[in-house]
Amino acid sequence: MSFATEISFDCILQNVQEEHARQAFVRFDSSNHGRITALDFRKIMTTIKGHMVTDFVEDNLVSVAGGETKHLVSFPYFNAFNSLLNNMEVIRRIYSSITKGDHRVSVTKEEFLHAAQEYSQITPLEVNILFHLCCQGKSTGFSKPAAKVDRTAMVQTLETAYRFTLGSIAGACGATAVYPIDLVKTRIQNQRGGRFIGELMYENSFDCFAKVIRHEGLLGLYRGLPPQIIGVAPEKAIKLTMNDFIRDRLRTTDGSIVLAGEILAGSCAGASQVVFTNPLEIVKIRLQVAGEIQTGPRVSAISVMRDLGFFGLYKGARACFLRDIPFSGIYFPAYAHLKSKFADEDGHNSPTSLLVAGTIAGAPAAYFTTPADVIKTRLQVVARAGQTTYSGVFDCARKILQQEGFRAFWKGGPARIFRSSPQFGVTLFTYELLQRFLYVDFGGKRPEGSEVVLPHILRTCHQLILITSGTETGRCNVRRSRD
Repeated sequence: MSFATEISFDCILQNVQEEHARQAFVRFDSSNHGRITALDFRKIMTTIKGHMVTDFVEDNLVSVAGGETKHLVSFPYFNAFNSLLNNMEVIRRIYSSITKGDHRVSVTKEEFLHAAQEYSQITPLEVNILFHLCCQGKSTGFSKPAAKVDRTAMVQTLETAYRFTLGSIAGACGATAVYPIDLVKTRIQNQRGGRFIGELMYENSFDCFAKVIRHEGLLGLYRGLPPQIIGVAPEKAIKLTMNDFIRDRLRTTDGSIVLAGEILAGSCAGASQVVFTNPLEIVKIRLQVAGEIQTGPRVSAISVMRDLGFFGLYKGARACFLRDIPFSGIYFPAYAHLKSKFADEDGHNSPTSLLVAGTIAGAPAAYFTTPADVIKTRLQVVARAGQTTYSGVFDCARKILQQEGFRAFWKGGPARIFRSSPQFGVTLFTYELLQRFLYVDFGGKRPEGSEVVLPHILRTCHQLILITSGTETGRCNVRRSRD
């Protein structure tokens, strides 16, 4: 009963609004010709819809008044304009039905008119008004990117330090969350087998996990974690910064970027991190496999670095490039597209959608780069007595294929997926939430990834809908665009 009463009240309230608007039109139509001036139209709208009229809307009420005539507003046009404001939720549904929820897709006027035929509330004149306003927004610069602000070197340095800090925290969270899986993956990949080698310390990943806990304790699963934590600071900062830097320079005038550009940006990000991560990676791996040897002196990060020397820290760097370039080239485009796909109707991502997008994107990137990861691991560990040694990437690949077969290249593949997918999911999830809750305005743009960026012409329509979405049935619920 209360539900029916609420609906009736809304209908009555809307009828009162319509009658109020009609009487205002009649009052300004002193000659009874069914037309009012554009200035009178603006005066009426700022009076009866004053709770939602921004400077942009007010300016364009005059410039688009009456459609193409630009001088007088007819009563049918006046009614259609008010009806459009009252039906913005229907406009949202029509747009979402055309784009299947993908806010990166632009919609033509003809496509919108065709889809609107299923909704009796929307007339062709209302669609004309909507697209006229969108085009007006583009021509007046409403949808153009904000002008760049001149910033001092100190401000830019502080911003860089801020982003490095967020990347470090996010990377540390991601690395710690999945480090036991990474240790198991490394030991499985380093295990030699085949016709010529009889060493089989672990039957599978689960057996390896159980034996580490049995012989080394729970802390054994985190052997080598400190170098990994130290390494994620420059790694994540450089990777995220380089990816954003290249993407920004490959964007088209409407703010979009082609798939090839996304892959290139990700690949450059992967290449840039190797300079910092390879030394820490080799130290981490040698500490991880050190627990397999029960005799001998205790191995520490300092002793490993002393034994390797400066150039030894870059052993396996070619394989690291071979792994990290395609990994980032796959991961970042996949993450960007999944994040847009999981965004809500306002183009905003919930924390859950960020975590899911980051996790799913990591699966193909991790698995398809497993062969390079196997080669890198074999090159960076210390071969024990009786184990095959390798002189380089190609020699390692050849000997693995000859002695252990093609399947050996995919050792640790599942463990790599279970490690990399959640790690990058947690990392990007943490990074983006930190950007939202700890955001500091340095006079530039928001860090890449905090929101979904829409193409400019689409953003104009999207912002227009946001501006006018609070006028249904007299409710005032003005929302600002997140762009």
